[in-house]
Amino acid sequence: MDRRDHLILALCALLRAERQTRAAFEAVVAAGRLSRETLRAILIDPVPVTTQDDLMRAERLAEAA
Repeated sequence: MDRRDHLILALCALLRAERQTRAAFEAVVAAGRLSRETLRAILIDPVPVTTQDDLMRAERLAEAA
């Protein structure tokens, strides 16, 4: 893997983390359970590690470029 591949993987992981955080926030708000502790937990949630799905997605993106 070259630097471009690593960049694609990192961007895919970041996008996935942002989508998961947004979904969690929406679910908490919809359930009416937005406490200070819940909001803090959502905001400091770590970025998940790269998964096999991320690798496959990155490979498809690299092939299309």
